[in-house]
Amino acid sequence: MRPGFRSAALALLLVAAGLGLVLGTAPGALAVPMAPAASSPVTGNISGPAALGVNESGVYYINATGGPAVAPNGTIVGTLAWNVTVTASNTTNVTVSPATGQITSAAPGTTTLTVTNRTQPVTLVVRITSSFGSANVTTTLTYVVQVVHPYVLWATLVAGPTVTVLPFTLIVDLDGSPVGTVKVPTLKANESYNLTYDYATTGLSAGYHTFTLSVANEHGLVLFANGQTVYSTTFYVTGPPPNDTVWVVLGIVAFAGTLFILATRVAARRRGATRR
Repeated sequence: MRPGFRSAALALLLVAAGLGLVLGTAPGALAVPMAPAASSPVTGNISGPAALGVNESGVYYINATGGPAVAPNGTIVGTLAWNVTVTASNTTNVTVSPATGQITSAAPGTTTLTVTNRTQPVTLVVRITSSFGSANVTTTLTYVVQVVHPYVLWATLVAGPTVTVLPFTLIVDLDGSPVGTVKVPTLKANESYNLTYDYATTGLSAGYHTFTLSVANEHGLVLFANGQTVYSTTFYVTGPPPNDTVWVVLGIVAFAGTLFILATRVAARRRGATRR
């Protein structure tokens, strides 16, 4: 081949190679997410209250990962969808809402289970589907919730005779560990408020247990009788009957009492604000 023709051919090859390089790195090609060549198994879990009192509701969280929807670095590139149903000996009026949804990198799936006055185990059955393009993998998770008659804690709060008590929160502890809170509304002088707190559990060990009420974030401004910010009561739990394979809590009233609120410090604070 003559030198002129060889130079022209070389120039054409270089141009073609350059075009190929440009086409191979076009921005549109990089924008398409790629599913993992070999996806990991779909795994997950359900979290939430293990026991609900009769006629109560509870929030449950659904977490999942893996399958074709999830890249090796954990990024969700496809769809992680969930669907939940319930099974029980009697599912009449037992509901979950919502029943379907998707898991994103920002938050797990969330559903609310509402039960009736029938004591029974209720099983949440959650089907997870991980999909990307035409590929999809599913797995099923289960979570058993015991519906029980709760322990019931009640008391009557009575405001002092001289001043209105502003809203405050009571913390409920059981054996030294917090188990819930109760919001107390505004109480006028001499006004009473019937406080009720239900504690649902699959069972307490036999022996003595103590509920404690304490004032949250009030800095000593709300006081009970004798200047106390804490009120406790102890109750006894008997063991399960012999040969009873399932020990379900039987509506036990933990205590009933009257707590007199001394609001003198709240009154002093408000009178100072008025003078200003």
